Amino acid sequence: MENNYTEEERYRRAQKRVKEIKGFYWHLFWYLAVNIFLTFGGTIRSLFVDGSMDFGNLNIGNFSVWFFWGIGIVGHWLHVFGMNIFFSRNWEERKIKEYMDKDKFD
Repeated sequence: MENNYTEEERYRRAQKRVKEIKGFYWHLFWYLAVNIFLTFGGTIRSLFVDGSMDFGNLNIGNFSVWFFWGIGIVGHWLHVFGMNIFFSRNWEERKIKEYMDKDKFD
């Protein structure tokens, strides 16, 4: 089944896809940056102020942010990349073509 899109429609679809992927990577960046700061910010501060690594600032609240925001990250990932990241829609067709091309040269 072939979709006949105009060049402008194809451009808009590609642009939307790129924005979705870019949005996911920004979400992932902020997830890591904020959670690292929340988890280790007090420890790093004590290193520079007191000269010692004080891990007393670590508590379950810090890690619950990682967990629950991580659920949101997984949901965003599934929305952007879909459930079939390893076996996408075109995977079977690409593999069939790959094996056909391989047989052609053997």
